[in-house]
This record gives sequence, C-alpha cells and structure tokens, in this order.
Amino acid sequence: MRIAGITIPDSKRLEIGLTEVYGIGRISAHEILKEAKVDPGKKPTDLNSEQEGVISKIITDKRIEGELRREINGNIKRLKDIKSYRGERHSRNLPVRGQQTQSNSRTVRGNVRKTMSSGRRSVDKK
Repeated sequence: MRIAGITIPDSKRLEIGLTEVYGIGRISAHEILKEAKVDPGKKPTDLNSEQEGVISKIITDKRIEGELRREINGNIKRLKDIKSYRGERHSRNLPVRGQQTQSNSRTVRGNVRKTMSSGRRSVDKK
C-alpha cells in the first residue's frame, strides 16, 4: 500500500504503519482509521481497495511530507529573518526551547570531550 509516495510496511499494523508518513503520528493515525471505519489492528494486506481509497483520501486532505516540511522550514526561516531569540538559537544550532547547555548539548556545540584513559602515557620504544 502506497500513500503520498510512501510505502506502508505490510508487516506492521495499520496504526503503526501509517506513522511512516511524515506528519502522521500514532494519535493522528488512530483518528484517520477511526474516520475511515477501519480496525487499527489490521495489516495493510487485509484491506480491500475501497478501504485503501478512503484512507488515502483522508490523508491527502492533511498537510504531510513535502508540504509540511516546507511550512516548518519557512517558519524557521521567518524566525531567523526577524532575528527573534528562537531564530538566533536555530541559526547557531543551539537548543531552542530553553534547555540548559552547560552540561548538555555538547556535541551540538562542538565541545566533545573524550573519556580519560588510565593516565599512563605510552613509553617510546627504542
């Protein structure tokens, strides 16, 4: 089963498989299946073509995949352009939502510390 160019895995239940589409999580997948009157425990191989059509129609009405990514990137670009605090944090690749940075987010900041060894230096052999 393919929706919006994404292949839904046949081995997973529909409720989980729909989350492969960017912009659809567990809750929205459950709501989609409820609206389509399909059991969330069914596998995609158990659906008939009518049920597939109903599910794909409901999903295409939502903002998913490329359209959603463009919208999110546009929002971030707007924040950067108006030089808001959140925009500055985005442009510096730092945490945006108030997380502390002294002890966390080391790899993002480029402050990677290697773990210490035993402290003995290797002796040069002659």
